[in-house]
Amino acid sequence: MKLSIKGKLSLSISSIMFVVLLTHMIFNYYSMRTRLMSEMEERAKIISEQVSISMIQSQRAEQVIGDLLGEQLYAASIYAAEKLPSKLSEVTPIDLYKIIGELDISHISLLQRSQDGTDIVIKQSTDPREIGLSTKDWGYWHTAFEQLLNYNRVWVPIGQKMKNFWSGPIEYSTSDPSHRMKWGYYYDGKRDYIINPYIKDTRFKSSFQMTNPQRIIERILQSQANVLEITAFQPDQFKDDSLVSSNDSGIQLIEVPDRPILYGSYIYRYKEDAELVGKVAYEGVPVFKELIINDDRVIKSFLPLREGNNHYVLGIVLNAEPLRAALQEQLLNNIGIGFILLEIVIIGSYIFSGWIIRPIQYILQKVSMMAIGQYNTNLSITRKDELGLLARRINMLGVNLHESTERLRSLYEENRAMKYQLESFINQSSDAIHVTNLEGRVERVNEAFEQLFGWTDNELIGKPLPIYPESLKEEYEGDPFYAEDASFGVKETVRVTKDGRLIEVSVSRSPIYNENGQCIGWAGITRDITQRNRMEELLRRSEKLTTVGQLAAGVAHEIRNPLTTIKGFVQLQAHTQKVNPKHTTMMLSELDRINLIVSEFLILAKPQAVRFLEKDIRPILDEVVSLLNSEAHLHNVQVATSYQDVPLILCEENQMKQVFINLIKNGIEAMPSGGKLQLTVESLNQDEVCIKVRDQGIGIPEENLPKLGDPFFTNKENGTGLGLMVCHRIVDSHHGSLCISSEVNVGTEVKIVLPAAHVTKEKIEQDKGFIKIR
Repeated sequence: MKLSIKGKLSLSISSIMFVVLLTHMIFNYYSMRTRLMSEMEERAKIISEQVSISMIQSQRAEQVIGDLLGEQLYAASIYAAEKLPSKLSEVTPIDLYKIIGELDISHISLLQRSQDGTDIVIKQSTDPREIGLSTKDWGYWHTAFEQLLNYNRVWVPIGQKMKNFWSGPIEYSTSDPSHRMKWGYYYDGKRDYIINPYIKDTRFKSSFQMTNPQRIIERILQSQANVLEITAFQPDQFKDDSLVSSNDSGIQLIEVPDRPILYGSYIYRYKEDAELVGKVAYEGVPVFKELIINDDRVIKSFLPLREGNNHYVLGIVLNAEPLRAALQEQLLNNIGIGFILLEIVIIGSYIFSGWIIRPIQYILQKVSMMAIGQYNTNLSITRKDELGLLARRINMLGVNLHESTERLRSLYEENRAMKYQLESFINQSSDAIHVTNLEGRVERVNEAFEQLFGWTDNELIGKPLPIYPESLKEEYEGDPFYAEDASFGVKETVRVTKDGRLIEVSVSRSPIYNENGQCIGWAGITRDITQRNRMEELLRRSEKLTTVGQLAAGVAHEIRNPLTTIKGFVQLQAHTQKVNPKHTTMMLSELDRINLIVSEFLILAKPQAVRFLEKDIRPILDEVVSLLNSEAHLHNVQVATSYQDVPLILCEENQMKQVFINLIKNGIEAMPSGGKLQLTVESLNQDEVCIKVRDQGIGIPEENLPKLGDPFFTNKENGTGLGLMVCHRIVDSHHGSLCISSEVNVGTEVKIVLPAAHVTKEKIEQDKGFIKIR
């Protein structure tokens, strides 16, 4: 059944109230449970303190009584030593019984070392069960016997020690485990046996009745109905299979080192008791657990007890049924109150919903009118609360939507007009335009594209561009020009038409972005440059012919003079029929000049295969300086270097040496009277290395600076002008620049700027990605 807004609001309020009431009941339940548990824990701690005090009193009482009994046994031992023969074989049972009758003791025994010397055995006793007992396994008792026999004194840390006498603590008898005894051992070295008088617990156990912890436990169990069991555990002896044992009288004292249960009963057993006892004894923190044992719901608590070096764990079992009954009663009361409150809330929420929903219905009608485009209707609500404010905001929203709709309609008309203009521009453009998506599939082409390549838009839409020739497909797939993050410039390449013709074109590409700034496609512009390239090629050929003519004229002029000189000397020698050494020397000099001109000309004309490697420019320059240092000294020139840390460059080492040799030699020759030649290497930035060669020579006139590098133009008497031209060509091949500045009678500076290795690699990669049509 579909609920109205009023019903939904009423249901929501009721649901919230139900959750609140449920949360409140749960909180009260656990709060009360926690409080009751805390009270029971406090009760257990109080009981623990009572038992602890009882144990301390019992221990102290036993110590006092043990000391008194020890003194009594010492006196009895001295008396027996005076009455008994010195040899054990001469002692009769009648002698022993007679001493018992004369002294206030229970029994007397005589101990003697065995024949093999490995044991001390009870040979005679007024208690037949004692006769023949071995003491080898009695621990420190046996040690005390050995010390008494060997040294007439005992230094074990337990018991009472007097002259020729030792008395052990009150302990259960080996021959009669149901009773505890106080023993005394006397040996004065005058006899071959130890005198052992002892007193049975029937004579002194009544002294412990008032302070015995067992009696305290019994009184607590009788006075507090919720306390089901109290148990004193000895952690070092208590294991999972521990059993309760007691003497005939039920009295248990604290000095029972081998007993896991010191006091109380152990009926409510739990499988994890041994683990919990060990944990409490080790950590010293009480543990409380609610369990079901023997079909009873109980709370088991384990509390640590310490007295001196001794530590114990007191287990207290409390009846949890009163706790459970109180919690159930509290829970039923809360449920009853909750149902009454929930009914009141349901009725009140239904009435409140009707009052709160009425303005919302008016607002819903207004929103429905706005949904069908009627924004001018206004709500008339006079309320001052949030609903009234909402109604006024909706009225303002209607006005704003009306204005926005009108603006959007106007913008739509403007966009439509602009769209027609752009389509007209694209279709009327003489350049071929195509649009592709991010996958490279065609979305649109203009008429110029169809005319240039021959495909119609119906043949291209939704398909990859077919204008790439087979020879360039691999290049296109790895071309960074078409990568998503490529820089968008212009490149010259070739494309194929529908009929298979290759045409030379210039291509540019631009990204298309959406309103969020994300690239959604690419727009490419292709222009046919076949005719333009042919005209440029003709122009370049014309320029080359002109340059060749100039070079040929220069070479002819430069070689003619040496040849004229050689011809004159040859004719002279032919005429005189004599060989003049001076004339021969001059002719050889002129031939060397001709050879130099031809060599430098060949460097310019002949292409050389070079291998570029990453190098540090500073060691290369140092080698050239070392090579020319002697020549500099001959001309009284001092060569100074200044190097900074610079990045590596990509170069051909021998070519760079040739450049530096030419520049340094020019600098040396420019200082006929000597001077300083400064070589500087510095980093302009992380992308460029700058090398400067500065001399203090005669300088170059300003009008001659533009002519430097032209073939056969030189300021030197024997120069050809080709050396500087070679330097320019080598630096250009390294993607660098060479600049000369000079001042007459001050000096000349040559500045070479070379790109770093990573920049040169990028340029080479870009050059590989572009096909230049020449």
